[in-house]
Amino acid sequence: MIRYIVKRLLSLIPVLFGVSLIIFFLVRMIPGTALEMYMGTQVEATPEQMVELQRIFGEDKPVPVLYMEWLGDIIHGDFGYSLRTGRPVFPDILSRLPLSLELTLFSLVLALMIGIPLGIVSSLHQNTFGDFISRITGLLGLSLPQFWLAALMVMAFSGFRGWIPMGNYVGFIVDPLRNLKMLFFPSLAIGIGFAAVVMRYTRNSMLEVLQQDYIRTAKAKGLKHRSVIYTHALKNAILPVITVTGFNTGYLLGGAIVIEEVFALPGIGRLSLYAIYQRDYPIIQAVVMIIATIFVVVNLITDIIYALMNPRTRLDDTTR
Repeated sequence: MIRYIVKRLLSLIPVLFGVSLIIFFLVRMIPGTALEMYMGTQVEATPEQMVELQRIFGEDKPVPVLYMEWLGDIIHGDFGYSLRTGRPVFPDILSRLPLSLELTLFSLVLALMIGIPLGIVSSLHQNTFGDFISRITGLLGLSLPQFWLAALMVMAFSGFRGWIPMGNYVGFIVDPLRNLKMLFFPSLAIGIGFAAVVMRYTRNSMLEVLQQDYIRTAKAKGLKHRSVIYTHALKNAILPVITVTGFNTGYLLGGAIVIEEVFALPGIGRLSLYAIYQRDYPIIQAVVMIIATIFVVVNLITDIIYALMNPRTRLDDTTR
């Protein structure tokens, strides 16, 4: 198992290197530069002033040179300074990251709480009216855009006795009830689409497992129906759900960018949006790099959990 984990850890290095390369060069393809945004259309500067401003904004060197300098800095934990505020980027991101992680985790929990039970019930009542309703609901959940659903929730519930508390964000430690109240609808807007994915995977996996010989054997032995479903069938049917959950956790975190703006939540999503508006390259690069790192780490954890629950995976991997 240790060899399996080490091999997965080493595979993250080229992935993160490739991500850093793509991030750095794609950001500089955005029309307009930070210097142009800073100068505007009404400000004039002498050639000497422009040279100094280009040096300050990092536009005085070739892009490959800037990339190598940036890569060397982030290896040492230095993500640079904001071009707009002059503050270090990393502390600003760390102050907002807990909110975005909590929002993502809450969305994930809601999606699993909704999707897994619906998938189990749908598989146990295949081709019935309830199964038809569950499948239509899942298709509807996959079709609804997150930002549209979030805006609809704000319009529909913000006026009902503070169902959607707007204003200053309150941390979980400070006021757990208000914190969960603030994050419920944003998490639901993000997680409802993933809940539909979980429901469909759970349903299809359960239908496949319920046709296996060991399930028929368990029933023939006279085991209780609940024991057959939850002890034997679900244990094996949940494996594909674990895989899709790991792959989608990063997408949920990415989906929080727009949702945080709709609900006025001060997370890294909102920070990155303003950074894009202002062409603040260091913040954009740092946010995307941190999200990408979280994404690959979550996938690594998912692989480890999958290997623990299904030993054949790591056995097959070690024999290659």
